[in-house]
Amino acid sequence: MSEVTAVDHLIIAVRDLEQAEKTYTAIFGRQPSWRGTHPGMGSANVLYRLANTYVELLAPVAEGPTADTLNAHLDKAGEGVFGLALGLADADAAHAAFAARGLAGTQPMDGSGTDDRTGATRRWRTVMFPREATNGLFLFAIQHLGDPDALPPAPLSDGVSEAEAVAACDHAVVLTPDAEATKSLFGGKFGIRLALDQTKPEWGVRQLFFRAGGLTLEIVEPLDKEKAPKAERFWGVAWKVPDIAAAVARLAKAGLDVSEVRKGRKPGTEVATIRKPTNGVPTLLICER
Repeated sequence: MSEVTAVDHLIIAVRDLEQAEKTYTAIFGRQPSWRGTHPGMGSANVLYRLANTYVELLAPVAEGPTADTLNAHLDKAGEGVFGLALGLADADAAHAAFAARGLAGTQPMDGSGTDDRTGATRRWRTVMFPREATNGLFLFAIQHLGDPDALPPAPLSDGVSEAEAVAACDHAVVLTPDAEATKSLFGGKFGIRLALDQTKPEWGVRQLFFRAGGLTLEIVEPLDKEKAPKAERFWGVAWKVPDIAAAVARLAKAGLDVSEVRKGRKPGTEVATIRKPTNGVPTLLICER
């Protein structure tokens, strides 16, 4: 079995946390689970816990090392998906297993955070990885300690039904110039299950699908090398909704620029694109029939 139990959370780098919270509260149809600050680090976050992962909006708000890293990323790449955290059941055992596979990480480190509104406290252990070991991606692994409901599920916004709201994350996309290197990282070193490896000349891509905790990491390598990214990077996200027509109607009413519903590439699915605002994240809604 893989030491990685789930894609624990997705991190979206934003410049204006208040504005981003309004945007993602509208997209999800849900209120935040958590609002916190990171004393001495210069950053603050807003979290939304969904059915199979949680989403972290992360912004620089003062001086500090995390703020410096975020500002450098935002200046270079703009807003968008900044990183992923992989869930662990046992950080110490996972650290040893990763090292045995040639993936060097820090010794597990204890951390904690407090919700600025409620005073609730969460505790965790993390293993960080240098970017030279992860093909340039910002990735770390985390084991949560204590009560999981210290981060409660994101509640529905007033007037929004479960049918209209985002329920979970379907998949997150990584663009790569070298699918084999990415396969070695996620499959060989992290030990995440590779569910499918396919080449689609009609779409101009090779796709790898890794599954962890009910969420898919989709790796995309353009077959045309001139269209491939120069370096591996996080790209878009697809959110699951129970009723896509109802979700699209809600979003349009809220003033978001959202497409008509259409058939998805995966048989039995319907999709729609949220064009803006998304804080730089190419965004898809998906519903399975």
